[in-house]
Amino acid sequence: MKRNKLKQELSGMSAQELDETLDALRRDLFGLKLNTSTAHVKDYSQFKKIRINIAQVLTHMQQSQLQATKSK
Repeated sequence: MKRNKLKQELSGMSAQELDETLDALRRDLFGLKLNTSTAHVKDYSQFKKIRINIAQVLTHMQQSQLQATKSK
């Protein structure tokens, strides 16, 4: 997923949807790690891409929490 596209999608998501997205990305990363130990992985760049996406989701979640506390 392209980074700008991901950022646009994240801005329109609720907290529950962000949690689900984060969970799905973490499952993908786990599955990829599992595949490296049991079989050959063709594209090792997927590790970096998934980790970057996880970081972006976590950053967006943190920013939205900070904005929610400031608005109170």
